[in-house]
Amino acid sequence: MDSDQKQLWRLATQTTNQEESTMKKQTTLTRRAFLGTAGTLTAFAFVPRHVVAGSGQTAPSEKLNIAGIGVGGMGAGDINNVSSGNNIVALCDVDTRQSAKTYEKFANAKPYRDFRKMFDEMEKSIDAVVVATPDHTHAVAAMAAIKRGKHVYCEKPLAHSVYEVRQLMKAAQEHKVVTQLGNQGHSSETIRQFCEWIWDGAIGKVHTIHCGCSAVNSGIDQLPRLKEKHEVPETLHWDLWLGPAQWRPYHPTYLPGRWRGWVPFGNGTVGDWTCHVVDPVFWALDLGAPTTIRAEVKDYDPKTQGDAFPKGEIITFEFPAKGKRGAVTMHWYSGTERIPRPAELEPEKKPVDTGAVVIGDKGTMLYGSHGASGVRLIPDSSMKEYKQPEKTLPRVKNHQQDWLQAIRNGGKAGSDFSYGGPLTEIAMLGVIAIKLPGVKLEWDAAAMRFKNSTAANQLVNPPYREGWKL
Repeated sequence: MDSDQKQLWRLATQTTNQEESTMKKQTTLTRRAFLGTAGTLTAFAFVPRHVVAGSGQTAPSEKLNIAGIGVGGMGAGDINNVSSGNNIVALCDVDTRQSAKTYEKFANAKPYRDFRKMFDEMEKSIDAVVVATPDHTHAVAAMAAIKRGKHVYCEKPLAHSVYEVRQLMKAAQEHKVVTQLGNQGHSSETIRQFCEWIWDGAIGKVHTIHCGCSAVNSGIDQLPRLKEKHEVPETLHWDLWLGPAQWRPYHPTYLPGRWRGWVPFGNGTVGDWTCHVVDPVFWALDLGAPTTIRAEVKDYDPKTQGDAFPKGEIITFEFPAKGKRGAVTMHWYSGTERIPRPAELEPEKKPVDTGAVVIGDKGTMLYGSHGASGVRLIPDSSMKEYKQPEKTLPRVKNHQQDWLQAIRNGGKAGSDFSYGGPLTEIAMLGVIAIKLPGVKLEWDAAAMRFKNSTAANQLVNPPYREGWKL
């Protein structure tokens, strides 16, 4: 193996000295993918840096140097979507098995396991970063990029706590970077239609929303299995995967993908889907922050099952009157708890299982997920009679391109952290309410605290594991 190959393989399997002794073998696919690209590494050249990232004056003709943190699963799709016309210069993932295809596709990108090391070595060569790790490491990865003046696209939900949301919003503003939350439906045609219809008075003044998602993200059934002992896969750096979460032994029920059902790592269904489902009403009604939150949960005891999310819950949020609209009550339904069927819906039509029923004093609208897909007035006769208003909102090509264009033009992306942060905060408040079922929590958004619950306030900013910080 020549020196370039040794360097590439060493970077691809970056570990602590202790773990390296247990990781002498890699899967044939992953090793072949990395070694096969080593010969091209030294020939890669970065485009000249005419301006620094974060200045808001990047020349439109310049290719951006983009890094990815978390490049398996959703991260692979995000990197693909930003790669056209740009340079993918670095890829970071703690699991070489999950990320192997992405590393193979972007052979010239330098591979890393620890994003902190990636920034230490390549800070001057990176303009923008895509973060698509599990929820509990979104904030630390995004903050590391922001503090170095890098533009950030972060998958939803933006963070794992209310405190993290607030800190990311503050940092993005201070460092003047272009940000985008990965709720791709925000760039859709249908969410713009929904807003325009609401503002046109299609259903009058909205007072009630029933919304949610039927997906079950719960680790309850797997709780007894946590007593099992399992060896950490050779392709996984478990300590780095845990990140700021409190240490615990590896267990295959946590990953890949299943982490959403576990409180230390994910945010349940409400955290996974709020940024998709609530987005249209959050925008159209300028909801802002709720003043009260209350969760109803069946067959769930936070004291004995609190490591996992329940299989279903109903969370009620109350939003105060604002501007010309009155107060709005929003009911969220997760998993086994389903959105009620509206009386106006024709008997032969399927009810909404993921999406929303929006009720005004003059009518009702339905929509699906990801940007109010399939938005319509019900019954069908109301939709046929409605004269749609002229388009007033600008249309965008797609969500990632909206972010990239904002970077190049010195503008602002549609779901930047100043918008996506408060939207995510609604989900984080819902997560807290689930931990205290039956309690009507009174939220003071300006003070970032609950007026009536010390226990809830302790969940606003959960402590990090030693060695990690924002």
